[in-house]
Amino acid sequence: MPFNRVLVANRGEVAVRVIRALHELDIEAVAVYSTADRDSLHVRLADRAVCIGPPPVSDSYLRIPSLIAAATTTGCQAVHPGWGFVAENSAFAEACADNDLVFVGPSPDVMARMGDKASARDEMHAAGVPLVPGTPPLDGPDARNAAVDLGFPVLLKATAGGGGKGMRLVDEPEDLEPAFAMASAEAEASFGDGRLYLEKAIDPARHVEIQVLGDTHGGVLTLGERECSIQRRHQKLIEESPSPALTPARREEMEATAEKAVRALGYTNAGTFEFLLGADGSFYFIELNARLQVEHPVSELVTGIDLVHEQLRIAGGEPLELTGRAPRQGHAIEVRVNAEDPARDFLPFPGLVTRFRPPLGPGVRVDTYVEEGAEIPPYYDSLLAKVVSWAPDRDRALARCVRALNEFDVIGVPTTIGVASQVIRSEGFARGNYSTRYLEDMAGSLPALAEAEA
Repeated sequence: MPFNRVLVANRGEVAVRVIRALHELDIEAVAVYSTADRDSLHVRLADRAVCIGPPPVSDSYLRIPSLIAAATTTGCQAVHPGWGFVAENSAFAEACADNDLVFVGPSPDVMARMGDKASARDEMHAAGVPLVPGTPPLDGPDARNAAVDLGFPVLLKATAGGGGKGMRLVDEPEDLEPAFAMASAEAEASFGDGRLYLEKAIDPARHVEIQVLGDTHGGVLTLGERECSIQRRHQKLIEESPSPALTPARREEMEATAEKAVRALGYTNAGTFEFLLGADGSFYFIELNARLQVEHPVSELVTGIDLVHEQLRIAGGEPLELTGRAPRQGHAIEVRVNAEDPARDFLPFPGLVTRFRPPLGPGVRVDTYVEEGAEIPPYYDSLLAKVVSWAPDRDRALARCVRALNEFDVIGVPTTIGVASQVIRSEGFARGNYSTRYLEDMAGSLPALAEAEA
């Protein structure tokens, strides 16, 4: 490993995850923090820590000169961006290269080409990857005719989007104009780019993604799929692997498609190709996440491969030890625990955590940065922890997940633990019979969701 010191350009749970991986590889970790995070766990776990500004992300975690200065002044050789913030910012990756820092991720060129959703569609079309029928970026007056040609319902999507921002489902022609204005404004506020394009809404659909690794020697490894269909406002809440919807033949077809895309792009490091799976088994590319994913522990548990270790090895120029299809064993389920109030339409809820007792026991992994007495600031993502269960089969993984959620004790802020437990125990989820509209369709029959709807 050519690195002896790496900057972790992030905060919270992902920073803790990366710092632990660095220490396992005997690499020093340098943390960055805003003044709101000076007492956070990732700061205390790191070997060194640098304050990069006040709480607003634009003045700290998104401030590229401050991040580069933190890396260069502490003698780092590389920067791991985690996810969010600058993880998919090609300008940041270029700034790293300009300062002789290795960016732990894909090349700036690939990131720029795939970061724009419309450009990504063109790239994947050229590679022969199936796409959802859609349009190039367009303005409001052209959207109505394009939507009529595609056929309602349609999805408005931000070209620079992610995390559900700048996205609206439109069922009727009269709803298109106001939805376009709202989505464009949200995209401009979130990404500095208000451009939108249209896609035909695949409904019902499942959201299935393929985890990949690519090295700088032409090696490609696919690590199977993650089913991410349990979502709220296009934000994933529960993920599992393998997907209960895929046959072995369809799984191989999707992995082969992802591998073909990796090779066509010259993609390196960790990435995730996201697809919509229609009721007839057809699948369509929707986007590439050119970074580590929040839900990566699901793939780690079923393959036994540490994705952060692999990211660092690839960034250091090492070839993959295994290529092709990673062997898998058992079933894994991840639940995201957010500081949100389900009774108030999942409103984020910062505050003081007076009790935090995560579950333990066989087959349970909890990734978190929260401790008793931690203050959850209002400036950042509401994610508190991820509970991941593994067992030899899905039924036992479900039972283990329910047990873990029942043991999880958090006092001080409301959380999504109760809602997640009800979803896991619901009949449709237990049968593996669900789509991206599952929470919406089940709102009246799941007590916590029914209360939120009231």
